Amino acid sequence: MSTTQENKMAIGPGKYDLYSSAIQVATNAPGVVVIVIGPPEISGFSVTGTVGVTKFLPKLLREIADQLDLDVKDMGDKLV
Repeated sequence: MSTTQENKMAIGPGKYDLYSSAIQVATNAPGVVVIVIGPPEISGFSVTGTVGVTKFLPKLLREIADQLDLDVKDMGDKLV
């Protein structure tokens, strides 16, 4: 998937800040990540959260990626 440099900004306004902020307010969560996967014109992400959440996020995303890798290997040909 290719994305523009705008979609890769981790600091500053994100493409989906309106949504991540609304979810954070609605849930009273300390942090929210919105990731939209699709064609380049809609792909992007936004992170809304405290400094603590922002510092913890890279570790959390790596753990999620590792788990997804294991899940994909376990599913093998069952993936659609």
